[in-house]
Amino acid sequence: MLETLGALAEPTRLRIVEVLGQRPRSVGEICDELSLGQPQASKHLRVLRQTGVVEVEAKAQRRIYSLRAAPLRELNAWLERYRRIWDERLDRLDEVIEGIKEEENRHGRRKRR
Repeated sequence: MLETLGALAEPTRLRIVEVLGQRPRSVGEICDELSLGQPQASKHLRVLRQTGVVEVEAKAQRRIYSLRAAPLRELNAWLERYRRIWDERLDRLDEVIEGIKEEENRHGRRKRR
């Protein structure tokens, strides 16, 4: 999972993953979509392949890249724990803010009388 995070921490690789999330693509299509040079795209795809984020299939002279679900599912499961924590904290913050607003409204009404 740390390898996946490391691979996705680089902005260009993250953009490649986003493009491949739409559908499998050749290196040329990725280059066109992201305005990358072929050597640059290949370097990033190599890292993504080595970390297991993408897989490649040879079709004649073309290499078609697609996402592998397993590492992304693992990353999603790890992130889910933190989503729950932040959701709970944000819910509590909402309650505190609502309490402050109610208190301000009560004090504001008293001062106007």
